Amino acid sequence: MKGHRLAVVLSVANFVMLAFHLAWLEPLRADAIAPVLRGRALELLDEKGHVRAEIKVLPAQPIPRMPDGSTTYPETVQLRLFTSTGGPHVKLAATEDGAAMVLGGEPGYVQVLSRGADTLLKLVDREGRQQQIKP
Repeated sequence: MKGHRLAVVLSVANFVMLAFHLAWLEPLRADAIAPVLRGRALELLDEKGHVRAEIKVLPAQPIPRMPDGSTTYPETVQLRLFTSTGGPHVKLAATEDGAAMVLGGEPGYVQVLSRGADTLLKLVDREGRQQQIKP
């Protein structure tokens, strides 16, 4: 009988502590703002489910040879913005040794590159003609 009474008393005590604990909790709200989002990538989708923006961290990659003569692609943080048809029209990248920006569209694109010892501004039109400006 003593064991039964002890179990009832402990159950009531647990219920009371649970009730007090739940009373102090703030209810979850749909409009609550998280202080920090953590992850390796973030994608924003339109109402049709197409990716319209993404930001991600890309690991370093060894590759045969870049146009600037380097043989590796360093770790990169990349932001890309897409049109409704999936074309990337804005690309920003930050690497360990510099940064790059590409703005493009139907008439051509503009590339700004500052990586290592190289700084470059390149303009390309829809026919593929290009002009480079180097300091």
